[in-house]
Amino acid sequence: MAEITAAAVKDLREKSGAGMMDCKKALNENGGDMDAAMDWLRTKGLAAAAKKSSRTAAEGLVGVAVSGTTGAAVEVNSETDFVAKNEQFQNFVRDVTQVALAEGDSIDTIKTAAMPSGKTVEETLTNNIATIGENQSLRRAKKLSVSKGAVVPYVHNAAAPGLGKIGVLVALESEAPDDVLQALGKNLAMHIAAAFPQALNEEDLDEDVIERERAIAAEKAGESGKPAEIVAKMVDGAIAKYRKEHALVSQLFVMDGKTKISDVVAKAGKDAGAEIKLVNYVRFQLGEGIEKEASDFAAEVAAASGVPQTA
Repeated sequence: MAEITAAAVKDLREKSGAGMMDCKKALNENGGDMDAAMDWLRTKGLAAAAKKSSRTAAEGLVGVAVSGTTGAAVEVNSETDFVAKNEQFQNFVRDVTQVALAEGDSIDTIKTAAMPSGKTVEETLTNNIATIGENQSLRRAKKLSVSKGAVVPYVHNAAAPGLGKIGVLVALESEAPDDVLQALGKNLAMHIAAAFPQALNEEDLDEDVIERERAIAAEKAGESGKPAEIVAKMVDGAIAKYRKEHALVSQLFVMDGKTKISDVVAKAGKDAGAEIKLVNYVRFQLGEGIEKEASDFAAEVAAASGVPQTA
């Protein structure tokens, strides 16, 4: 049996919201596998939330910028939060965002593009690593465009203009007045920052994720002892609910808690006298999906002294 460390129990507790003893049991039941333990907790109804991918697990900045009907978002990572406050680093993220606006969202293309200094993005990044004294990386970029309408940017808790830990772009296609699109886009962007949709439409959701949710729902429903046909309906209902809650257009608007996003957009278009289409969005949260090894000073001291820790 795999050794279950106090640090692993603590990590699972933070991710799941479940009790410490439940987390320890989940890890024991699943040989220390963190993802399997999370699924086990959810199956037992013990996990308060399953938003591992929304946890910030790396430092740095997300940058967003818009020019005309085109917008771009980039994420540049660093080792510590101190670098995010560094003016040299902030200027680099701003400049890279402008490069993405012009060149597109291929990381390889961005790295070879020229910066205002005349050096390439990759050369500038290498220089920054040397002068700032901390490893940095250009992780991802995304560019959105509409033929008519607006791409609206938003940064949640901005560290500086256009820079922060959560950056959002909302692409609206319409002939409605720009002030209408900007106001609607900002409200939608704030919703996206808070609600963390996984896709624009239900059919765009990752089917691998859906199948994983189906397996969890089937196990939970199976424990009810109800007939197979009832269990099947329970599973279908759970998946339908999951799709609605994780697709942007079918989510309930966080500002009133009752109106679907698709209806919010439709009403704005009706009021403006011009149809508005929500065609795409980008939501970059710093470090999402990156597992960052945390340092537990107490555990390190205990290990060095040979004193065992209990969960």
